[in-house]
Amino acid sequence: MNQQQEQLATLHEIRNIMDRSSRFISLSGLSGISAGLTALAGAAVVMWYLSEQNIAYGADNNLTLTQDALLFLLTVALAVLVVALGLASFFTIRRAHKNNQRIWDNQSKRLVLNMAIPLFAGGVFCAVLLYHSILYLIAPTMLVFYGLALVNGSKYTFSDIRYLGLCELALGLVSGFFVGYGLLSWTIGFGVLHIVYGALLYFKYER
Repeated sequence: MNQQQEQLATLHEIRNIMDRSSRFISLSGLSGISAGLTALAGAAVVMWYLSEQNIAYGADNNLTLTQDALLFLLTVALAVLVVALGLASFFTIRRAHKNNQRIWDNQSKRLVLNMAIPLFAGGVFCAVLLYHSILYLIAPTMLVFYGLALVNGSKYTFSDIRYLGLCELALGLVSGFFVGYGLLSWTIGFGVLHIVYGALLYFKYER
């Protein structure tokens, strides 16, 4: 009986080793937390600006922006993206070095590629919406395509990311019906959910 248990334990260990070797496991929970905090800061700046400019993000599907307002919002979005990616890269690289793991290997390449395809498609579709002045659907669209990217990339990293992706996807689809809450949904999706996911990932794998 003991021999059988030892064999089962050995098989389980082999399976864990094979699973780790096929997944990018250097992703840090602090990356998610920092990205969420950055998104919250960006959302606060946007809300402040809309209030200062008396621009109502309402549910009447008639959201219009001046060229200056649109340029400001795009600048904030780009700044949030750059800062979030920078912090995520920093914490992930730091964890990889701490664990003596390569940061750029076959697993990380597959992860980036499988996430890049939905993200690129989503970016182009958001540009189409912007071109046709359908601004109220941009926030839900970002959530939907980001969720799809996370689900698609979860095969090559922690499986927990799949659940984050499903939450982002569901939130984006729901906010597509309630467009007046698009900015709030964006804040919850890219801010709150990232912080919660990052904290769970950190305490589960890094403590």
